[in-house]
Amino acid sequence: MANIAQRARIAIDVDGGDHGAVVTLPAAARFLERRPDAELLLVGTDASLAQVDKFLAPALRRRVSTTLATEVVGMDESPALSLKNKKNSTLRLALNAVKEGDADACVSAGNTGALMATARFVLKTLPGIDRPAIAFVMPAFDATSASEGQQRRGTIMLDLGANVDCTAEHLRQFAVMGSALASALTDNPRPSVALLNIGEEDIKGNEQVKAAADLLRATDLNFVGNIEGNDVYRGKVDVIVCDGFVGNVALKISEGMASAITQIIRDEFSRDLRSRLIAAIAMPVLKRFKARLDPSEHNGATLLGLRGIVVKSHGGADVAGFTSAIERAYQEIRHDLIAGLTERVAHLGASASAS
Repeated sequence: MANIAQRARIAIDVDGGDHGAVVTLPAAARFLERRPDAELLLVGTDASLAQVDKFLAPALRRRVSTTLATEVVGMDESPALSLKNKKNSTLRLALNAVKEGDADACVSAGNTGALMATARFVLKTLPGIDRPAIAFVMPAFDATSASEGQQRRGTIMLDLGANVDCTAEHLRQFAVMGSALASALTDNPRPSVALLNIGEEDIKGNEQVKAAADLLRATDLNFVGNIEGNDVYRGKVDVIVCDGFVGNVALKISEGMASAITQIIRDEFSRDLRSRLIAAIAMPVLKRFKARLDPSEHNGATLLGLRGIVVKSHGGADVAGFTSAIERAYQEIRHDLIAGLTERVAHLGASASAS
C-alpha cells in the first residue's frame, strides 16, 4: 500500500513541547540522516527558525523548508481558546500544511488537548468515525522467552486519553481503527482485537464494555474477547481497546513504574562500594535492561481517525524520543495509513450495518 516512489514530507511543530527547538531541530537532523527519501517542513517562530542552520548541515538543509508562525500554544493552555485565538500558531500551521497537501503528516510535542481539538477542526474525521482516538504501540514481551530478552512486536492500544466518556459504539469504532492501523503497519489482514477488562469472562466488566463486546462480535473483526491489564505487555493480541480514561491511567502507571524500577536499581547499585563493584560487572545487563524500558524507543502516539496523519510526541521527549515520533509518522506515510483506514472503516462499517 505504500507509495515508495514519492518522498515523504512531514511537518514539524518546532516550538511545541517542554523543550521546543533545542530538541525538535536536532531530532529533525537525526531523522533526515536516517531517511534520505524524506523531507521536512519546519513550522516555527522567528527565534526557533533562526537556529535551523545551527543544527542542520547544508546537505540536510536542502531537504528542509520552513513556515513562519507568530504564536505558540502553551502546554497548559485551554484547547478551546487556543483553537479560537491562535490561528497562526506553530501547531495550527503544521496541521494546515497537512490539510492543504503541503505535508503528508504532522508531528508535535505540544499541548495534547489543543492538538486533538485543532486537528479535528482542521482535518475533520474519516467517514464513519465520530471521535478520533489516541493510539500508541505498547512494547510487548513474550513471557515464554523472557530469559532470552526477546521483544515481540508491539500491541496497539487505544484510546489513551482523547475520549474520557465513551459509548459502546465509540469502542467499536476504536476497534475498527486499531485493526486498520495494525493491518497497515504489519500487513496482517486479520489482526486480533480485545477489550481491556477486569476479567477475561464475558460476564465481567461494566455495561459499556459488555455492550461493546456484543457489537464487536457482530463485525468481521478478529475479536477474541477480553484481556486483563497484566497481559498488556505480553503481546497476546494485536489491538487492545478501552476508553480514554482507563487507557490514560494505564499508560501513566506504566510510565511511572518504568521510571521507579530504573531509579530503584540505580539507588541500590550506588549504595556502597561493594554494590558499585557489582554494578560495574553487571553493566552490560543493566544497559540492555535500560534500553528495553527506554521510553524514547517507543515515543509517538497516533491521533487516529482523522483525514490526515498526526503523531503526538510526549511533551518532555528528548532528541531520541522526538526522532522516534517523526519515524512513526514516516512509517505511517509509507504504509499509506489513511487510505488503509478509509477502506477498512468503510468495509467494517458496511458489514456492521448489514448485520
